[in-house]
Amino acid sequence: MQEIQSRKFQLTKPAHTNRLINETSPYLLQHAHNPVDWYPWGPEAFEIARRENKPMLLSVGYSACHWCHVMEHESFENEDIARLMNDNFVNIKVDREERPDVDHIYMTAVQLMTHRGGWPMTVFLTPDAVPFYAGTYFPPEDRHNMPGFPRVLISMAEAFRERADDIAETASSILDGLRRSGAVGESDEPLSPALLDEAYRGIIRSYDPTNGGFGSAPKFPPAMALEFLLHTFDRTGEPQAIEIVRQTSRKMAEGGIYDHLGGGFHRYSTDSKWLVPHFEKMLYDNALLSRFYLHYYQVSNDELARSVVQGILDYIAREMTDPLGGFYSTQDADSEGVEGKFFVWSLAEIKDLLGAADAELFAAYYNVTENGNFEE
Repeated sequence: MQEIQSRKFQLTKPAHTNRLINETSPYLLQHAHNPVDWYPWGPEAFEIARRENKPMLLSVGYSACHWCHVMEHESFENEDIARLMNDNFVNIKVDREERPDVDHIYMTAVQLMTHRGGWPMTVFLTPDAVPFYAGTYFPPEDRHNMPGFPRVLISMAEAFRERADDIAETASSILDGLRRSGAVGESDEPLSPALLDEAYRGIIRSYDPTNGGFGSAPKFPPAMALEFLLHTFDRTGEPQAIEIVRQTSRKMAEGGIYDHLGGGFHRYSTDSKWLVPHFEKMLYDNALLSRFYLHYYQVSNDELARSVVQGILDYIAREMTDPLGGFYSTQDADSEGVEGKFFVWSLAEIKDLLGAADAELFAAYYNVTENGNFEE
């Protein structure tokens, strides 16, 4: 009895709980105990911003996003930074997987203002929800030529209070840009071979002949561009189109962006060689890539393409399918707070699992060394 009585479990009540505790989104619930006074996207936040003439800070991300976790830990869990946010802004959290419509609008604004994008997405809005400044991840202090988040918060709050005309002019310009980006007129002509040829030339202009894919780091798997090149080859017989597909599909499948043990592709490669992935996996990426590799196999009979299709579909069936029949949308990049920990193997672990002889062969094939084959 004394032993049982000595085993007391103390439940620790969170120091903070905000409005997100009533939401169902996993991403929003991850932020429900931040000291930030978060609002979900909705009329309550907009009404307060208009009534108090207060700017809004919109933060958009998703549950499997590594840098979203980093910014939460560094800034949204920080009492001093949270106080700056609460005193100066109406703070809104959005899950891009729950509200892709909201994400699309403000990501377009971010790209108009910064010529790049990504998550976490950080957008400062007027009380009418029009963006006037935007970015993605901000560190908690000035770092690597990036302004610290507190400095950004103070600057934006001061600008809203003291430079209302400048804010209104910027907001109006961005709103015009958003309207233009959403204006798609009807074509007076049918889709022509000449237009398709022009699109083909535009795509291959940034082709990387050494590593496959397009452009430089970071590299995302270009499933739709590769599908287009397959159609171009089928339509024209252009040998360069199928060669680009062959080279890119093989480089991706042989690189670290593809999970050689579990199947499926990671989100993107942080380098130009497809070696080091950003480790999260997305359902829609793998859906598009499974279709592309299947179509490429039908054209080429490339056995590597066939094995990749099987690997992707096995992975989806095994790890991304809910027992009730639905599909999970993402798989987190982090394990036990470390990005990619689940997917990274040490040489000692490989030797322990395979034995010395097989481990030596495996390590030689995958370039596994005591020091690893990439820098974190």
